[in-house]
Amino acid sequence: MQSRTTRSAVYGPWLVGLGAALWGTESAWRIPLNQLFDARVIVFWEHVLILIMFLPILVPRLQEISSIDARTWGYLLFSGFAGSAVGTVFFTLALKYGNATVVNVILNIQPVISTIGAFLLFGDRLAPRFFIYAAVAIIAGIFVSVAHPMLIGASFERAGLNVGTGYALICALFWGLSTVAGRGVMIGMSLGLAASLRIVVGLVCMILILLAYEKLNGVALWPAIAQVHATKAIILLIFLASVSGGIPLLVYFQGLRLTRASTAGYFEMMQTLAAVCITWGVFHASLQLHQVIAAIVLIVAVAMVHHVQRGIEHH
Repeated sequence: MQSRTTRSAVYGPWLVGLGAALWGTESAWRIPLNQLFDARVIVFWEHVLILIMFLPILVPRLQEISSIDARTWGYLLFSGFAGSAVGTVFFTLALKYGNATVVNVILNIQPVISTIGAFLLFGDRLAPRFFIYAAVAIIAGIFVSVAHPMLIGASFERAGLNVGTGYALICALFWGLSTVAGRGVMIGMSLGLAASLRIVVGLVCMILILLAYEKLNGVALWPAIAQVHATKAIILLIFLASVSGGIPLLVYFQGLRLTRASTAGYFEMMQTLAAVCITWGVFHASLQLHQVIAAIVLIVAVAMVHHVQRGIEHH
């Protein structure tokens, strides 16, 4: 029994990493979809298609819903709202208005948020050196964000800090807290039900958001440009919902079930590695030299946070 627990502790974080890496491929589909749809509409269609894929998983587990306690419902509602719906909208907007590589590197700050959230909610201990490396990660994130760091004192706009970076920071906050909530969900229900209900909650949120912005109509949901490029739009949406949506969600939640929330966030860095390869290699969203250096510092700092946290967890 002990060896099975040990094996789970070993491969659990790597399942989180695999799921995150598959999530990292989504830039390949979201960036061209941004040319066809409003960002909120993209996330809506993504949830519709994932829910259709998950119906065979959800329907046999509907009887389990009555046994979910209020605390788990709270975690689920927040995870679906912050991670699946609103966080994804901000990520899509960040890709639309910012440098895609900068956006994906900035998301490395989210593990720091996850660790703090796990400390506050689950009582996960924080290593003394956590604060040092977290501060380094945040400072490095600032330098990754700006194209001209020497001009920060003059104005954020002149320094090259655009609205896309702001959206990325909000996304990191929502996704970081969503990781913690996701861990809470996995404690209280099965993998298939947790993943499926997160999509249901996310879809309900997206319907409400589209209603609020008066975009829940045929013209907004399938605009003229999407009609002209209908085949391309459908293929991109299917890839987004499957390769970068439903499949990684199941893999990620299985890993999260076996992993501390304070540890899971660091394996989510795999998302950045995959995303940067796509945005830099395919879409040529390159970084300046100081941004490359800052990105390396950021990744090392986050890896060191994970290292010191592992040390304190094993004592």
